[in-house]
Amino acid sequence: MMQHIPVLEKEMLALLSPQNDGVYFDGTLGGGGYTKAILEAANCRVIACDRDPTVKIIAEELKTNYSERFSFFHAKFSDIKSIIKSPLDGIVLDLGVSNFQLTDPSRGFSFNLSGPINMSMGLCTETALDVIRNYSEKDLADIIYTLGEEHFSRRIAKNIKLNLGKINNTQDLAYIIRSCVRKTRKIDSATKTFQALRIFVNDELEELKKILQCSINLLNPNGKIVILSFHSLEDRIVKFFFRELASKGSLFKLLTKRPITPTSEEIHSNPKSRSAKLRGITMVC
Repeated sequence: MMQHIPVLEKEMLALLSPQNDGVYFDGTLGGGGYTKAILEAANCRVIACDRDPTVKIIAEELKTNYSERFSFFHAKFSDIKSIIKSPLDGIVLDLGVSNFQLTDPSRGFSFNLSGPINMSMGLCTETALDVIRNYSEKDLADIIYTLGEEHFSRRIAKNIKLNLGKINNTQDLAYIIRSCVRKTRKIDSATKTFQALRIFVNDELEELKKILQCSINLLNPNGKIVILSFHSLEDRIVKFFFRELASKGSLFKLLTKRPITPTSEEIHSNPKSRSAKLRGITMVC
């Protein structure tokens, strides 16, 4: 299994500022990097969840190492109200796709690896294959345009529907996408379409909106929300939600007027961090 490298870990800890006896919620356990960092930073508790069932192995290791200070739920982070029974001192989310998901061909997240056209992070009702097969060309184009910000969405959707019989795995899908997009980009021509399908299958933007709305009622005084995003759609939701909270009076204060981004050194050592943006807000007691 590929090593998981937490992005902006030190910066996350500086914003969250874990305290002894505090209780924190990690809604995206993933490789456990953020949870472990929080537990090491203070004699506190972390309640974590993840929709990905494969994460249970990592959760068991953390439970062994940190005993009663750690607990885990296999759930979407939008289910936070059913998981959390008492106020929190902090909430942290890393919205990126984990290395474990990207490097496992059977999950279907990567266009560089041949695997089933799945893209489910867990607890989903349909796969990416269901979407390209069952949705109309117009609806598919709308998904690719809206969630992938792909200007060639109509052309891509038409080409996918025309070639469904030739699409058996992720590399087939990527080939069909690339065949109708000009190769003038810094990123792979399939990137935006794969992103759009993944976001749609996992309902990622609605899940984020749900936890943001719930989170403000689950914080102790001085409680903090810290969120790491990796694309503009997520970051825009977080940015405007935080700004709206901070503008309504003195109950909330921004911890980051501008997002914190990785240093050139971190990007060099972990290229996947290059698009990361970290934002935080705190409740003022």
